[in-house]
Amino acid sequence: MKQFKRFISALFVCVLAIALMPLAAWAYSYGNPNEEAVAENYKQVVAKLNQEPPDFKGAVEIFQPIKKELDMHMGPEPAKAIQDALAAEDKEAALNTYQKTLILNIARRMESIEKDFKNYEQNKILLAKARATYDAISPIVKEKDPKVDEKVRAAYDEALAALGNPGLFGVGVKQPDQAKYTAKKNEIFDVLKQEFGIESLDVGHFKPGEGPGNPVKKTSTGLGDPKNWIPLAAIILVLGFIVFRTMRKRRA
Repeated sequence: MKQFKRFISALFVCVLAIALMPLAAWAYSYGNPNEEAVAENYKQVVAKLNQEPPDFKGAVEIFQPIKKELDMHMGPEPAKAIQDALAAEDKEAALNTYQKTLILNIARRMESIEKDFKNYEQNKILLAKARATYDAISPIVKEKDPKVDEKVRAAYDEALAALGNPGLFGVGVKQPDQAKYTAKKNEIFDVLKQEFGIESLDVGHFKPGEGPGNPVKKTSTGLGDPKNWIPLAAIILVLGFIVFRTMRKRRA
């Protein structure tokens, strides 16, 4: 009987561990949630352009791998504008255009959250990537006015809190507040538009100062999607079958 109780305890631990596994194990992966590929690429391009003299050829080579992703999510206009500025060896235009592209990427991420607001796991990642994008351009904001940078960061914190929290087994549940999220999103957008001279962040084809382009394709990563329960259910069924067989053998 002791062995059977130990087996049941071990089974419970296994099921609990599986339930707590990162959802990325069987869902779409966004990579490191605290990094955004476009923002990382921007930093590398800036490093090349800040050399003396600016290394435009090196900047073009670094930028090329991210072009496909920009084209996929925003259409061809942003990448083309950056490439044209680099080809013309216009450092100021290249940096300005890339900075605007990053802001449009922030808008793309944050507006996608509102389209499936109850998908906590996905939205937490999207917001982290939007914030990682802001981190790449925050030195520009901070240099002009550190208080404005602090304001944006505080707005990100409040936007994250507004996503709520589904908790775990009913513990730590916090209800989402979409109205508050939208207010904080708009607060961030207003600051970025003013600081970088962008008239609109409405979805549309890219023009310098206008539109974030095509929205991110909606992808569910949370347990709210029944498809994401299938692997867990299968594992539980297998373990349940093992318990059933063990109990039958002990009775025989």
